[in-house]
Amino acid sequence: MSEVIQFDFSGRRVLVTGGTSGIGAATAAAFARAGAEVWVTGTRTSADGYAGAEFPAGAVYRSLRLDDDASIAALAAQVDRLDVLVNNAGHIMAEADFAQAVQVNLVAVYRLTQALHPVLKASALPGGASVVNIASMMSFFGSPHLPGYGAAKAGVVQLTKSFAAGWAADGIRVNAVAAGAVRTGMTAAYADDPQWAKVVNDKTPMGRWGRADEIAGAIQFLSSPAASFVTGHTLVADGGYSIID
Repeated sequence: MSEVIQFDFSGRRVLVTGGTSGIGAATAAAFARAGAEVWVTGTRTSADGYAGAEFPAGAVYRSLRLDDDASIAALAAQVDRLDVLVNNAGHIMAEADFAQAVQVNLVAVYRLTQALHPVLKASALPGGASVVNIASMMSFFGSPHLPGYGAAKAGVVQLTKSFAAGWAADGIRVNAVAAGAVRTGMTAAYADDPQWAKVVNDKTPMGRWGRADEIAGAIQFLSSPAASFVTGHTLVADGGYSIID
């Protein structure tokens, strides 16, 4: 990990959905290092089901199923205060699961964020409470194989703008990060495959895949007072992938 700017979230509470591995775990760990009380979610009943070094040390674990509205409501009911919400959890699904893909990657983001509006509004975080949604390159580019996921991620960008416009008066900023190709446990098979890696590297001006901590840095910036005049924005963190025709 390269040297990065350190933010101070001491005394703040941060909720990272899907925070048990990959970008979510890196984000949770970054906020914990910055002094925050960090909650993470996963689909299992307890944190005991998650093994390995990625699970963020010291994080409070809560179970969440994005395909279950009752589970979303149950999680929201447990949150009595909140300063930062990172809607990271999601899942790539095949073409046949269009409705499920939209539910998990878009509808669930809407329902959880809406349910947490009162506690976010009550936050005293300098620069305002913050919601950061995780978008994708498929928010902008079509995919012949993943129409549901692509449509949902495009919707996340628009939902980000709509929440930002509606909640600015409540002191809540809402932004998104559109991550490019990032090496995680889920994508390692592709990132480590010479053929797949070359396809991405040749299209990316920086000539490499991203790291999860680099996306975490973008999320922290958008959540911090340094971005106090930024809302409704989707920050693209892709090594330049999207600027090449």
